[in-house]
Amino acid sequence: MRVSYHEGYRVDLPPTHPYPMGKYLLLRSLLDERGLSPKIQYVEPTEVSLDDLQRVHTPAYLERLQTDALTPAERRALGIPFTPRLWRRSRLTVEGTCLAAAAALSDGLAANLAGGTHHAFADHGEGFCVINDVAVAIERLLADGRIQRALVIDLDVHQGNGTAAIFSGRSAVYTLSVHGERNYPAIKPASTHDVGLPDGTSDEGYLAALTPALHQALAIHRPDIVFYVAGVDVVEGDRYGRLALSEDGLRRRDHAVIQAVRDWHAPLAIVLGGGYAPTTRRTTELHAIVFEEALQRWAVERD
Repeated sequence: MRVSYHEGYRVDLPPTHPYPMGKYLLLRSLLDERGLSPKIQYVEPTEVSLDDLQRVHTPAYLERLQTDALTPAERRALGIPFTPRLWRRSRLTVEGTCLAAAAALSDGLAANLAGGTHHAFADHGEGFCVINDVAVAIERLLADGRIQRALVIDLDVHQGNGTAAIFSGRSAVYTLSVHGERNYPAIKPASTHDVGLPDGTSDEGYLAALTPALHQALAIHRPDIVFYVAGVDVVEGDRYGRLALSEDGLRRRDHAVIQAVRDWHAPLAIVLGGGYAPTTRRTTELHAIVFEEALQRWAVERD
């Protein structure tokens, strides 16, 4: 299975910053440690082109990013110190998702060891998200004529507001977001289908809400490709989560998504999304689950 990865996915942040930037390199090491890397073909992205970014983001916003000229308000909304290295990292991540999407179309299943920056809007970033990797990947595929319909399954605990806004009114893209209703963002632009869950929702309640929405999206939209934002901030104890899934519940969720999409014979590109467990190691262990489940499906399909 092809997986996009670049050492530039990690940049240094202040030690007190809540974003676990170290999870990207640690996840690569953890996949090695668990003996999964021999089953993975790592693909190293370059920086995505500005032409690709301009399919989603406004020229004025991209100019401010390129020249490190974000306004103080934009920097506060972003929530993460913006630097030229973060700009490069963001472009690497977006190209990583584009490569994963292309690999999924060829192979059926692929992933990016980063991505899921679903809070980035066309004209600004917020919530630790600079540019919207899934949106850029979809627009590239549509422009190249490789797909006609895409489905985004966003299971980060936070609603994918940027992705919902970018594709509002676009019949080619179906956005499904299952998230904490009372969690960030306060204003939630309408996805094609939003499922807002109450604080404290645990395994059975979560899966009962997800299952019909997932199958409905696949049946109605019949996508040419599916993007799965596999956030792990739904697990109990996440500092920003408010939901209460167990590790087993997370594994059941990832298994259900992968199985449903592949049973429909739709190509699946997986991106990480958020996760803020008590330690970076724990966040990384939770992110590893979707790769374990994907590789199990990969092996079944090739038997």
